[in-house]
Amino acid sequence: MDRAIKVLFFALLVKPIVLLLLGLNVRGRNNLPDSGPAIVIANHNSHLDTLVLLSLFPLSMIHKVRPVAAADYFLGNGGLLAWVALKCIGIIPLDRSGGADRETLFSGCTQALNTGEILVLFPEGSRGKPEQLSRLKKGVYYLIKERGDIPVVPAMLHGLGRALPKGEALLVPFNCDVVIGENLTDRESAAGFMNSATESFKQLSAYCLTLPAAEADDVAV
Repeated sequence: MDRAIKVLFFALLVKPIVLLLLGLNVRGRNNLPDSGPAIVIANHNSHLDTLVLLSLFPLSMIHKVRPVAAADYFLGNGGLLAWVALKCIGIIPLDRSGGADRETLFSGCTQALNTGEILVLFPEGSRGKPEQLSRLKKGVYYLIKERGDIPVVPAMLHGLGRALPKGEALLVPFNCDVVIGENLTDRESAAGFMNSATESFKQLSAYCLTLPAAEADDVAV
């Protein structure tokens, strides 16, 4: 039942909005994983980020793509938002309170990877300033450090922070970019992996049509 709800939600609502209202420039779409276990990591400026990334996957596999999202924000008050997050988007809730050990914190993610699902993670941890890259956190490294078979694919997003800024509910049509890179293979250490991810985001930003070249060179961390 949940699978049908998610497919209908994306087929009838999300994909039409993303494809018709946003001027979406997509590059490297063929780099998206076509099966799991796998992880897509992306920068995070807007609630649209998750919906746009999931809309790039075929409907036939959308139920296997699971965004990792803050439990306190999406589930804290229950109600419609929690229902949409769990049933329509299929989030894996992450406890940001700091009270859980690492194994417990990532147990939902580990279980999803073990059952062949594709995770969508935002390693900045939360939405940062519009169109600026914040320092990446190491959580994704702990998920893959003993699983070299799991691809980690970076996706650079630009423009979505203007189309739906933080704290706003009204979608404003803008041209936006999604540039998807290749699997990150530097996994010798947490520092090496995070540096590789950061450098990849910087390189991908150079292909964003909505980002002036001078700004792409100065993507901040």
